[in-house]
Amino acid sequence: MHEMSLCESVLQVLEQQAQLQQFSRIKTVWLEVGALSAVEPEALRFCFGSVAQGTLADQARLEIIEIPGLAECAACTARVAVQQLYDVCPNCGSFQLRIIDGDQMRIKELEVE
Repeated sequence: MHEMSLCESVLQVLEQQAQLQQFSRIKTVWLEVGALSAVEPEALRFCFGSVAQGTLADQARLEIIEIPGLAECAACTARVAVQQLYDVCPNCGSFQLRIIDGDQMRIKELEVE
């Protein structure tokens, strides 16, 4: 389950930011998670709760903002919604799609004390 290591990495970033910006507790974390990122939101929620125990994010609420997949077709130049990597272009049937959104995971916002 790679969500555990992702949560550990998120917590490292949060701890670094706590030192830089001088906050002591995190109340809410908003994460953007792309539909094409191979991250399971429910597994992420479970792992975050475990990883955050005993840290400045203990009892923090995790809010996940799901970002849909978006690609541009090299053949017909259309921008199309995609549900998974290697989808075909619904307009022309080409496999030459370049992902332009929905493959990322990032910390969007924090509520801190």
